[in-house]
Amino acid sequence: MREKAVVILSGGIDSTTLLYHLRSLGYELKAMSVDYGQRHGGRELAFSRRLCKELQIEQRVIELGGLAALLGNNSLSDPAVGVPEGHYEPATMQLTTVPNRNMILIAIGIAWAVSLKFDAVAFGAHAGQYTPYPDCRPNFAEAMHRAAQVCDWKPMQVLAPFVTWDKGDIVKRGFELGVPFGFTWSCYNGREKHCGRCGTCIDRKEAFAKNSLADPTDYEA
Repeated sequence: MREKAVVILSGGIDSTTLLYHLRSLGYELKAMSVDYGQRHGGRELAFSRRLCKELQIEQRVIELGGLAALLGNNSLSDPAVGVPEGHYEPATMQLTTVPNRNMILIAIGIAWAVSLKFDAVAFGAHAGQYTPYPDCRPNFAEAMHRAAQVCDWKPMQVLAPFVTWDKGDIVKRGFELGVPFGFTWSCYNGREKHCGRCGTCIDRKEAFAKNSLADPTDYEA
């Protein structure tokens, strides 16, 4: 019997590659995307919808815009806080940290997976040259998996197969799987093009360079 998983899908490189990765392993999949008031949400969600339509995978978009008022001063959900530019550094990462985001998203994903009688929820946490965000670390993923084992009558799994990989490793795997990287969105600014200057844009550029692959992204700079 095929294993079944709900994938937390933002429309970025990591979660998109995760969707293709689990699909290649034979999983039956559904995708869950969330609007939590992020400034780049319109671009993320547009790309994720296009992807799910191409793959004929059911997608649910959860509207949690009211959550933004509870998330404090961070540059993703508070329009008054500017998006920092340059490589990821501890100070800039704190500005782009959305408090407890992955735990919230995973918890909602588990609720849907339970109702579907699925086996797992998967998210695209990964490591890198910098210290990962708190809710992207292996110990966080392990803790969420343990909680999922006891949160309902049937033990659930939380899958994070990229949690020890860096972005370059994910791009390499995505290239092997034929991921349409040009149809993914990373930039924290929700403009027409990727800015090319924020931490996630720089991370994206360097991931392609690490693998000597052409970057199909349209950048402002």
